[in-house]
Amino acid sequence: MSLELVNPTELGTPQGFSHAAVGSGRIVFLAGQTALDASGRIVGTTVVEQFEKALSNLLVALRAAGGEPHDLASMTIFIVDIEDYRAHSRAIGAVWKRLIGQHYPALAGIGVARLWDTEALVEVQGMAVLPT
Repeated sequence: MSLELVNPTELGTPQGFSHAAVGSGRIVFLAGQTALDASGRIVGTTVVEQFEKALSNLLVALRAAGGEPHDLASMTIFIVDIEDYRAHSRAIGAVWKRLIGQHYPALAGIGVARLWDTEALVEVQGMAVLPT
C-alpha cells in the first residue's frame, strides 16, 4: 500500500488537513458516522463529545475493514453549527491527535442544516487506502 499526502506550495500550508492524497491499494469507503452508541442512541451533548464518538465509530469501521488511522486518504466532516465547531477547534484537534495522531488526510468541513438524527451535531465520513 502506498499513500502519499500532497501539499503544493502554491496552495499555502494546510493546518489539520492535506490538500490531496494519492494512494494505491484496496479502497475502503467509510459510511458517515455520528455519535451513535451501540444501542442506536446519540451520546454526548457537546460538539467535542460528539466529534470524539463519531470519529471513534469511523475508526472502529476502518479497523474492522483491516485498516488503521494512517490509512485514511480523505474525510468529510458535516457540521450543524460551524461557529460552535470553530469555537471548540482546539479541543476537537486534541481529540484528533489522541485518536489519529499527526496524520492529516485530504479533508473537507461542510456546514449543514441538520443531520439524519436530529440530536447529531457532527458526522464524519471517509475513504482509506489499504495494502493489497
